[in-house]
Amino acid sequence: MLSRRELSEAQVRTRLARKEFEDDEIEAAVERLRQDGTINDRRVALSAARLESAIRHRGRARVIQKLRSIGIDGDTAALAVNEVFEEVDESALLDRAFERRLKGQSPADLDDKARARIVRGLAAQGFPFDAIMKRLKGASGR
Repeated sequence: MLSRRELSEAQVRTRLARKEFEDDEIEAAVERLRQDGTINDRRVALSAARLESAIRHRGRARVIQKLRSIGIDGDTAALAVNEVFEEVDESALLDRAFERRLKGQSPADLDDKARARIVRGLAAQGFPFDAIMKRLKGASGR
């Protein structure tokens, strides 16, 4: 169960419960795994945050949302995201995502509907609205 990729403590608990282990067995297994360092939510959070930011080109908000969805507590998620985003140029990340969304079109050629679609898409990727609007206005000359 642990060989494919690292799992958070919550994911291990969920998988063991799905396999119908008793609560006390799950607790004992998780404690044993935590003691020997096999499961470590901080390590999982850092790994997932790097994947989401560097490979999937997600913004901070989306990365935190992903970490929360895999069972990482808010403080650990925030610390991991802050650590990972110290190494990431967020404006370059936004620029790459913006260019991909344009699909070769010029920003000046976009109508309001297309502009709104791009803004929604970038916001869903976790980029701050003000940064999106600044990038869009800078690119289109508006």
